[in-house]
Amino acid sequence: MKHKMDNSIIITLIIVGAVVLLALIGLGFYSYSNPAKTISSNGMATIKALPDLVVVYFNIQTTGQTSDEASDKNAEIYDKMKGSLMDLGFSEEEIQTESFSVYPDYDWQSGTQRIKGYIATHSVKVEILFDNKDMIGETIDAGINAWAGISYINYELTEENQNKYEAEAIKKATENARTKAEAAAIGSGSKLGSVISVSPSFSYAPWIAFAEADVAKSSGTEIETQITPSEQEVSASVTAVYRIK
Repeated sequence: MKHKMDNSIIITLIIVGAVVLLALIGLGFYSYSNPAKTISSNGMATIKALPDLVVVYFNIQTTGQTSDEASDKNAEIYDKMKGSLMDLGFSEEEIQTESFSVYPDYDWQSGTQRIKGYIATHSVKVEILFDNKDMIGETIDAGINAWAGISYINYELTEENQNKYEAEAIKKATENARTKAEAAAIGSGSKLGSVISVSPSFSYAPWIAFAEADVAKSSGTEIETQITPSEQEVSASVTAVYRIK
């Protein structure tokens, strides 16, 4: 009696499983044969942004017969520059190392690879708020007087302003995408429905104020007087997908 009852339970479970499977197959077929009607649109926006940072990028390069000698010479220049910058009122956190490396300097003239010494390079950046523009000349001179080179000087945005301009540009790009989608929907005899997805992208790159060659021709004071950032362009793009009905 128990054996027959077990068999009936198993048969019932098989029937239920088959019904569920058929229902899922039917649902999948329905979804495949009745895909949601959508429309995709790309939106773009460009807005004006006023840089609020001047960033000086220093490069310290030294050589030595050993890697330690090259590193020690490099550290001596860096320490002197950092001390001068801190005397001007910069904190250690505001004197940021971008990269540091030591590598062999090879001589290939003999036709074979021979190490003739080592090179140490240290890239450092110092950010100056435009409100403190009068510190730019002294900052440049602090590096040059310590025998550090200057790679370039940029106009940049603080993180706060990057976030502000990014939000504004993406908002305008999204509005542009919706306008295009509405026009396409009307043109196809449909109406625009709700949004399914939005994929934004923001483009920002610092703007060069002085290249290395330009810096070499001017003193810190002369460069300071020429630092006059103007409005620059930042842009955003958006890919949006909407339902249409």
